[in-house]
Amino acid sequence: MAAVELILLQRVEKLGQMGDVVKVKPGYARNFLLPQKKALRASKDNRAKFEQQRVQLEAQNIKRREEAERLAERVGGLSVVIVRQAGESGGLYGSVSARDIAEGATAAGLSIGRSQVVLEQPIKTLGLSQVRVSLHPEVSIPVTVNVARSPEEAERQARGERATAAAAADENEDRVPTAENIFEGDTPRGN
Repeated sequence: MAAVELILLQRVEKLGQMGDVVKVKPGYARNFLLPQKKALRASKDNRAKFEQQRVQLEAQNIKRREEAERLAERVGGLSVVIVRQAGESGGLYGSVSARDIAEGATAAGLSIGRSQVVLEQPIKTLGLSQVRVSLHPEVSIPVTVNVARSPEEAERQARGERATAAAAADENEDRVPTAENIFEGDTPRGN
């Protein structure tokens, strides 16, 4: 299939800046860039229309970028706590997705959509992870995602303590099973 020529109406990561004429695959244009109003088809009429509106579009872009920069300063260092069930080794039953992070950030006071969360791969283990939230095509902030089994465990992880089951097992290691605690059902490591 032949590539489609488009005029970008805003900066698109790994593609180009506002006003650039780019060639992309038809599906990318049809399913993402055009419906999201990030680009126009590069016809003669659209090129002339874009040139007439270029100053206005650039001014709107600068205004939105400044708003995003102010917001980034206000919420810098945001941490999101997500409580999930996990196995003994710290592996999650399921994973933490961009939608989960967006909901957690909204609860923490930053209203964002899941499309603004840049997540290279889903989070599948307990602990702290850094993800990027794109507030504007030119402004993004790092957000710490704290995945834990409980709010108490999240607080321990935030302080830098180990909060996995292996750490709990290490604490119980010095308990030796005796006849009394075996019969009472009180054995080390929950056996």
